[in-house]
Amino acid sequence: MVDLARHEGEGPILRQEIADRQEISADYLAQLFVKLRRAGLVNSVMGPGGGYMLAQPASEIRAGDVLRAVEEPLSLTQCLQEGQERSCPRAARCVTRVLWQRMGHAMIEVLDSVTLAELRGPTEEWERGLGLSTSTDQEVEVFG
Repeated sequence: MVDLARHEGEGPILRQEIADRQEISADYLAQLFVKLRRAGLVNSVMGPGGGYMLAQPASEIRAGDVLRAVEEPLSLTQCLQEGQERSCPRAARCVTRVLWQRMGHAMIEVLDSVTLAELRGPTEEWERGLGLSTSTDQEVEVFG
């Protein structure tokens, strides 16, 4: 989807071109596009000159929309997935359940706040807002 956002306004993009750029299987990509089309996030154009394009402006599609469309769970642990609450026999006495829930809510909040337009080419201001450095010559000390 970020690849489509990067080529927004260029017309339909061939599935194979996207697969080649992203180094993923074109068949797998076809499966994802079926789900994304059903969700109203992409349009497909058949025939010569056909391909895929965003169904909405990149500025209106959020990362969370994409993940939900391809039916990826937006929870950090299986026991917190919808319908799986009873899958863990320790759920009632789990000391870290609240932590995982809070982290999951924070993750969803971030995914729902970031658009494909931002992901296709983050601005320095956006990166600074996330606490990321845009400098490539800055050393990062991982362990102090």
